[in-house]
Amino acid sequence: MTRNVYLFGTCVIDLFMPQAGLDAVRVLEAAGITVHYPHGQSCCGQPAWSSGNPDEARAVARAQLDLFPELWPVIVPSGSCAGMMRKHWPALFRNDAVLGPQAQALAERVYEFAEYLTCVPGWQMPAGAPVAGTEEVVLHTSCSARREMGTRTHGVALLDALPGVTRVEHERESECCGFGGSFSIKHADISGAMVKDKIASVRATGCRRVVSADCACLLNIGHAAQHQGAPLDVEHLASFLWRRMGAPS
Repeated sequence: MTRNVYLFGTCVIDLFMPQAGLDAVRVLEAAGITVHYPHGQSCCGQPAWSSGNPDEARAVARAQLDLFPELWPVIVPSGSCAGMMRKHWPALFRNDAVLGPQAQALAERVYEFAEYLTCVPGWQMPAGAPVAGTEEVVLHTSCSARREMGTRTHGVALLDALPGVTRVEHERESECCGFGGSFSIKHADISGAMVKDKIASVRATGCRRVVSADCACLLNIGHAAQHQGAPLDVEHLASFLWRRMGAPS
């Protein structure tokens, strides 16, 4: 029986890293899953919510609620957006007798990308898939993915199961990369110091590739590394999996 899921693509993927969204679809399809992408989707409302503007966040979230009518899982290739949808959408509508239950029901079928692959369909690397050489990677788990969604273990499990891949840990792995959405704008100096520490810690391992399921963190780390002249590549987990499956880049 064919499994169906929705993909919530996120603003950052749509505007800055569309390849990550395409690769997430390809990985899911390789597992025999049919992916549906509602074209009316936009933002989860997290920027407004985390900036202390619940009314604006509620309006943005409200525009998404009717886009996923079938009782299929909603896959989100971002821990922070998944956290907003699962943890905070119900809070936004708790006083609404109609939208409150709708938001709660939708929240209960929201999955972060790595979480879904690990726990729901029993995904694994297709047998006989070509794997190009060996490589070392550092896994970066965003603050929301780690602390709200609890999906660090899922990312670890996926990487550790890949033939030819060695996951390298570093001293500041549990720390924020400094992005934090509007935090990086309001507190640029602190944000810059945090990502500088993160990059230095990664480089100390000798590893040159950072993999994460959160594009915003990857953009922050990647651009900071480029600015510093640090030889560090960043890649979304979906793109990394797709590439390791022997697919063309």
